[in-house]
Amino acid sequence: MSRLKDKVVFITGGAAGIGGATAGLLLKDGAKVFSMSRSGSLPDHPAAFSFRGNVANEQEVTAAFRQCIQTFGTVDILINNAGVGIPTPDLAETNLETYEKMTDTNMRGVFLCSREALKIMKPKQKGHVITIVSMAGQRSNPTAPLYCASKFGARGLMSGMADQVLKQGIKVTEINPGPVDSDYWGNRQVPRQKFLKVDDVARVILFVLDQPDYMIVREINFDNMQYLAG
Repeated sequence: MSRLKDKVVFITGGAAGIGGATAGLLLKDGAKVFSMSRSGSLPDHPAAFSFRGNVANEQEVTAAFRQCIQTFGTVDILINNAGVGIPTPDLAETNLETYEKMTDTNMRGVFLCSREALKIMKPKQKGHVITIVSMAGQRSNPTAPLYCASKFGARGLMSGMADQVLKQGIKVTEINPGPVDSDYWGNRQVPRQKFLKVDDVARVILFVLDQPDYMIVREINFDNMQYLAG
């Protein structure tokens, strides 16, 4: 029997891309999936619920977690997947709105959702918070320094949180993929054929969740060999 059967998973940005692929695998493994996304919905499934909302909005986040409790009774796993990335090759010409779009989702949203999840997990002395951080949180990129900064911030938050809640039985994991072939890139001229696929990331997330209760995976870094080779 799957270790995920009947587990309640709250995932942000679960309607498409990495989130959509992950939600599909979770449902296949018997989990109950609650998706919070600004647009799109999960496929019709008795164990799936879609909530329209913005992870950067405190009121909408708290409402989403209330709805998840009403629908499924608890939150066992949080997957912070929602993210925003905008190229900023010239900081001298970058406006504040661009900065705020990325930090609001990539840092504020991760904090708000993690905070609400921990309120549910701490009394149970059990739970798992997973955040899709990215290799951009470990190495800077001159074409996207603000995106990298937001991911460095998320990485710092996860590292500190992991140490803070470990004795309370709560696991915290960073998932750090290299570039992923998804709608994130829009019409940008990038070598998407050399990028990871959304299903690759989803399988890594399921691998982490499939480990025994006594094992914690603090972080996983992975990339496409063809991309790294240039």
